[in-house]
Amino acid sequence: MKSIRENILYYGFLFLILLGITLAFGNQTKNNLADTKNELYEKLHLFADVLTIVKKNYVKDVSSKDLIYGALSGALHSLDAHSQFMDPVMYKAMKVDTEGHFGGLGIEITIREGILTVISPMEGTPAFNQGVKSGDKILKIDDKSTENITLMEAVKQLRGIIGTKVKVTILRPSTKEFLDIEITRADIQVHAIRDAQILPDTSIGYVRILHFQEDTSEELESAIKSFGEIEGLVLDLRNNPGGLLQEAVRVSELLVGKERLVVYTEGRVPDQNAKYYSKREEKIIDCPLVVLVNNGSASASEIVAGAVQDWKEGIILGVKSFGKGSVQSVVPLSDGSALRLTTARYFTPKGQVIHGKGIIPDVEKVLTKEDEEAILKHRLERIDNPEKTETLFIDSQLSSAMDLIKGISVFLDKKEVAEVAEEEPAA
Repeated sequence: MKSIRENILYYGFLFLILLGITLAFGNQTKNNLADTKNELYEKLHLFADVLTIVKKNYVKDVSSKDLIYGALSGALHSLDAHSQFMDPVMYKAMKVDTEGHFGGLGIEITIREGILTVISPMEGTPAFNQGVKSGDKILKIDDKSTENITLMEAVKQLRGIIGTKVKVTILRPSTKEFLDIEITRADIQVHAIRDAQILPDTSIGYVRILHFQEDTSEELESAIKSFGEIEGLVLDLRNNPGGLLQEAVRVSELLVGKERLVVYTEGRVPDQNAKYYSKREEKIIDCPLVVLVNNGSASASEIVAGAVQDWKEGIILGVKSFGKGSVQSVVPLSDGSALRLTTARYFTPKGQVIHGKGIIPDVEKVLTKEDEEAILKHRLERIDNPEKTETLFIDSQLSSAMDLIKGISVFLDKKEVAEVAEEEPAA
């Protein structure tokens, strides 16, 4: 029978092994690594002493495993909002293909400044239909505080059996309102492309990407080709929370041209450094491009907007994007648990940091509250009346994008006429 201290030390050495894994991600010299390990061994005895005291004297009996898991969760949570220790149950849940087995709300979430925050609701999902907005702070889930909650814990609480309800208490920063919203879980299916059409009374193409998922780039290419010859293109990435990195790269390929850097990652370890280049022979459009972004545009959306902006292949219009650009690596551990650790950050081609900074638009244009309400009303009506899919509400940001394209087209036409005139021989 192991003594309490032996038990603590056993789990403590597991803790040390896990910390060793984090060190393996660090770019350290041999001397620094040795110094760090020596310090860890010294602190491990302090760690064991504390846990031994807790085991002997805490008001309730607590298993050594629970204490160690709790310590690991706290250690990883203290690093950033996305790093996390996952116990075996949580890790297994993350790996399982949940399609058809859970009901969701249709929101992309993150932890921002210690608060569970909505990046964006997905159009047509229960959260969107109930009026959840980008930037909403989720303070409670079913009347339980979300203070110090991890992302995986939040996802676990928000998901559930299809048809069951969950109540979220939110703070809406834009209005300082506290709202209780009851949402019925549903099977979440999101279409990547919406509203691919020529804008009314123009020859300007418009495409809205809701999410970057498999085949998004193919759908976008097909939509643009269906327009034929166009005066310009508006790519709407507002409230797009991101998705697959590879699809963000492929969409960027359509817009920036061959052999151009789209995005790169940098971490402390060389293995975490990667560069992603466009491989397409040529870009798909040769006309003015405006990309719309807002504070609900995140991750993959920011990669596309950043590439377009840095290579000056289009104009970014709207308000600053969300600023979600970190890379997490998942490291399985021997007991079935796992470590989810931030190991790198995304950078735009010219070296702009995405994480925490966002993409600053070339042209800032803020939607009015009236516009936001009109957009929501219009899209909800279209969900209830699918035959209205041909209609599109022209909000003030979209209107500004159209004006920009028309102005650029006029300028280019005049420039072309002037160049032709200069080439004509003198009489």
